[in-house]
Amino acid sequence: MKQKRWRISTYNKEKAGALFKELKIHPVLCGILVQRGIENFDDAKKFFRPESSLLHDPFLMKDMQKAVDRILTAFSVKEKILVFGDYDVDGTTAVACMYQFLKTYHPPTEFYIPHRYREGYGVSKAGIDFAAANGYTLIISLDCGIKSVSLIEYAKSLDIDFIVCDHHLPDEILPPAVAILNPKQKDCRYPFKELCGCGVGYKLITALCEAMELPDDTPHKYLDLVATAIAADIVSITGENRILAYYGLQKANKNPNFGIQALSFLSGFKKEFHITNLVFIIAPRVNAAGRMDDARKAVLMFVAESYDEAMHWAEQLNADNVNRKEADSSITEEALAIIEGDEVMIRRKSTVLFQPHWHKGVVGIVASRLIDHYYRPTIVLTQSGDFVAGSARSVVGFNVYEAIHQCKDLLLGYGGHFYAAGMTMATDKVEAFCQRFEEVVEASIHPELLIPEIVIDAEINFSDIKKSFYDILCQMEPFGPDNMSPTFCARNVYNTGWSKVVKEAHLRFVVKQDNHILSGIGFNMADKMPLLLDNQPIDLIFKIDENEWNGEKSLQLKVIDIRASQYQ
Repeated sequence: MKQKRWRISTYNKEKAGALFKELKIHPVLCGILVQRGIENFDDAKKFFRPESSLLHDPFLMKDMQKAVDRILTAFSVKEKILVFGDYDVDGTTAVACMYQFLKTYHPPTEFYIPHRYREGYGVSKAGIDFAAANGYTLIISLDCGIKSVSLIEYAKSLDIDFIVCDHHLPDEILPPAVAILNPKQKDCRYPFKELCGCGVGYKLITALCEAMELPDDTPHKYLDLVATAIAADIVSITGENRILAYYGLQKANKNPNFGIQALSFLSGFKKEFHITNLVFIIAPRVNAAGRMDDARKAVLMFVAESYDEAMHWAEQLNADNVNRKEADSSITEEALAIIEGDEVMIRRKSTVLFQPHWHKGVVGIVASRLIDHYYRPTIVLTQSGDFVAGSARSVVGFNVYEAIHQCKDLLLGYGGHFYAAGMTMATDKVEAFCQRFEEVVEASIHPELLIPEIVIDAEINFSDIKKSFYDILCQMEPFGPDNMSPTFCARNVYNTGWSKVVKEAHLRFVVKQDNHILSGIGFNMADKMPLLLDNQPIDLIFKIDENEWNGEKSLQLKVIDIRASQYQ
């Protein structure tokens, strides 16, 4: 991997100065808040003390009244309702919330999760046929459905109504559903546009609670699942998502869903949940069910009525995740060996690899892993029945979906967005596709985009890093897109002589700036040790962390990058 580019974010110094006068917190923190759109005391109060009263009225969402009326009609005439969702974390949590709520007040309710490999993404014909064969006359789709025009027309021909709850960008032609809940619709006046699929479902539940005159706190029992979906779907953690995630984390830590409880036990996790733990502990195990087998068991885990029942399903998800990790690791190793053994491939601006035996469920993860080694747009392909299917991942700033679109004449189908996409093609088109995709990338990617960039929030001195500073950093949680954990740099730092390589791959830092000494850890940075040995000043990029050892807590640096000092 090449030397990374460092970029320090700028901010309006006048606004930061005015905010400092109001908040009286460290000027560096004021600068970071201004970068994030927090410019006065009221903004800061809403940011640091999220209030559930600031959640928007669900009836502001287009078609919400229609959706509520249709569901209440189904209640009154005892229609059978089918809750339908995608097989990832956002879809399975959304289905679990909606199914649990509806089942409580309307027993003839069931759920359906399409099988990733037999039915594919989103609303499926098999799911509609299941509904028709079993007498379901209302389907509520969650985290999918906005693009399923012909399938929802098919359902309508069978006298099955659809309510679509989705957050993906709508096309010009919308499906003929009785109600479409999606704040991204052009004529939807809902103020917050960045809800995940589970978030849209949660708003429908809150609207139903209001219409049914249920206690205000009725929907709160689902907030830990909503927070899990927000974390896993990588949506903006601002506005309404920040409030939902804030209270969802409280629920996850005080009174978690049995499924979250069981998965955290199996993973050996005993600390307090933050967004990152939901992303790295809960989400992979839930996603593994759909990747390796059948995601239905993820919903069965989340809706379990006892811890023992949830544990039964959680153990299966955990086993799927072990299999997923083994497949991911072995395929990544094989893929790196292919690239490293091919001089032409090493010099390319893109990576496209095809092996018919690779597991379809992990090709997207493997593409991301390859970008960690060869930082360029990457596609990993495998055999899928009679065709070849694959996943693409991109580097920051490059639209991989648009690049694939320019190869569309070689494809049977494709879909996705700026940074991730999927495609299918005939086996005899793989070589031509590899060549075309490379030509498109080479012609359109700016050379700078092939060098990873680290964005730094602020430069600070070791003397700034105190408990009071760290305490306010912690209050900036929950972290996530548009409110990432702040990244800092410090210049002219020296090794104390105590820094060393640990476990062959990692660096244990003990470094000083002026008279202030701090320790830290740099994972997989053992190759940077020579920079610490020549007694020259270095610059560090890091996050601030808390280390606990023998009951004692101390602040430490979680080092991200290091280079010889640029300013001596």
